[in-house]
Amino acid sequence: MGSRRKYILLFHIIFFWVLLAARIQVVQSSSHHHHHHRHHRHRRNHHRLGPSKLFVFGDSYADTGNNPKFAESWNQPYGISFPGEPSGRWSDGRVLTDFVASSIGIKTPIAYRWTKIAPNKSLTHGINFACGGSGVFDTMFAWLTPNMTTQINFFQQLINSGVYTKTDLNSSVALVSVAGNDYAYSARNDTQQELLAFIAKVVNQTALNIKRIHGMGVKKVAVIAIEPLGCLPRFAVLSSYKKCNITGNAAANLHNHLLKLAVRKLNKETKSPTFIVLDLYRAFMSVFKKRNSGNLKFSFHNPLKPCCVGIGTSNSCGSIDQSGAKKYKVCKNPKAAFFWDEVHPTQAGWQAVSLVLKSSLNQLL
Repeated sequence: MGSRRKYILLFHIIFFWVLLAARIQVVQSSSHHHHHHRHHRHRRNHHRLGPSKLFVFGDSYADTGNNPKFAESWNQPYGISFPGEPSGRWSDGRVLTDFVASSIGIKTPIAYRWTKIAPNKSLTHGINFACGGSGVFDTMFAWLTPNMTTQINFFQQLINSGVYTKTDLNSSVALVSVAGNDYAYSARNDTQQELLAFIAKVVNQTALNIKRIHGMGVKKVAVIAIEPLGCLPRFAVLSSYKKCNITGNAAANLHNHLLKLAVRKLNKETKSPTFIVLDLYRAFMSVFKKRNSGNLKFSFHNPLKPCCVGIGTSNSCGSIDQSGAKKYKVCKNPKAAFFWDEVHPTQAGWQAVSLVLKSSLNQLL
């Protein structure tokens, strides 16, 4: 698409912001918190400040091991920085979930796929339902990756079976990291008008989802404002990793604008800051532009260039051929790269992002 058409599309997207904002209908409160009739002992440490559990929903930015073992996140060189081998995380090390958990003073919650074989004590810090490739709605990987509604259903089943009590939930918070895959797969062939309508649909369903999670008893819910899609190496490669794609960023900006309006409305309904936006767009751009975060400075030489890339057009980070030979190459120092592969940040990248988000993360305490 030529530059002229990109700017025309951007103009129309901005023009429709107000119109679409009016279409976002956040369903009014019509359900009550789930009440349990059984009495349980309070399992929380009374002297502990802040939440004791984190429940995570979403996609690969938050996934800590829910993808099937044949996913590339379970291949070398994923996990080389932490824990030293593949752990199912889509990075060389820690991801968003790990840094959010650390910021509220708890251990990273166990991935849902391991709960059936894990001892009960492993559930103490919550559960991570996020799965790489998932979306608000079904994506092209729907048969492998449960969408947001299904992930929340898994959570509801655990509550119904008494795994978590009302007291447990009252000392918990949730992280929702989702929507990027909806645009990457479901909307990639949409016309301009179809894309605008789809963004409204995604935001509306996201609002319903976070409202449902809160209605199940979770005290606070943090939801991401999606990253600058046009800055992902997948798109920046077209400019030799020198600049972001303006169309992708315009779509992300519209999504985030509408999401913030929806969250503001939900907080008015609850009459408290129950819902918190973690603005990945702002955080990513701050890091890219090497802006200060307090006394901290970020220095990624070429932030749009990924550390791990596939060899040839048909391969990606973690790819191997039939003989097991590596079909990728890795940079010398992942700590100097913001992006690990064509979509996901490195551990160093996520650490920088979490520092920018510190004030927002503190609202979960």
